[in-house]
Amino acid sequence: MAANMQLLALLAALCAVLAGVALAHPVSNLTIEGRVYCDTCRAGFVTSASQYIRGAKVKLECRHYETDAVNQYAEGVTDATGSYHLEVEDQHEEEICEVVLVGSPLKGDCDEVSNGRDRARILVAGRSGLVTPVRYANDLGFLKSTPLPHCGALLQQGGQRHLVTSNLGPEGLSI
Repeated sequence: MAANMQLLALLAALCAVLAGVALAHPVSNLTIEGRVYCDTCRAGFVTSASQYIRGAKVKLECRHYETDAVNQYAEGVTDATGSYHLEVEDQHEEEICEVVLVGSPLKGDCDEVSNGRDRARILVAGRSGLVTPVRYANDLGFLKSTPLPHCGALLQQGGQRHLVTSNLGPEGLSI
């Protein structure tokens, strides 16, 4: 009986030490993922008529809390699905970070910055309580120069449930 108690105490101590080691090692490499779209209806949000843009450029900017010094840490280009993946090695606990639109390949057609959709604030700190090394940014969008002809009818349909495209991935709805 005493041996069982000693073994239990030893296992508890081992678990405590391992938990401390896990907390002491913050995530060193983070991946930031997001998408860039063309707001073909100039609605200000993603609709079923929106198109994700291949070749759009984005960057990660971080501003220090106290000094307001801005640093750029990563740049990326979207793939065929309009998705980007930024790899970040440093920790940014003392900075406010945002993914920012840099440019659209659709010059003259869908390259106007959509106010409020040109940047997405993102937490870039390994010791944030988030287990996964992946951070998901909100969609960023450019405005089409002229709305598509069917946008008026689309926007007049009742309720946003008809407008917003689902953002379903392999795990279901991503919010």
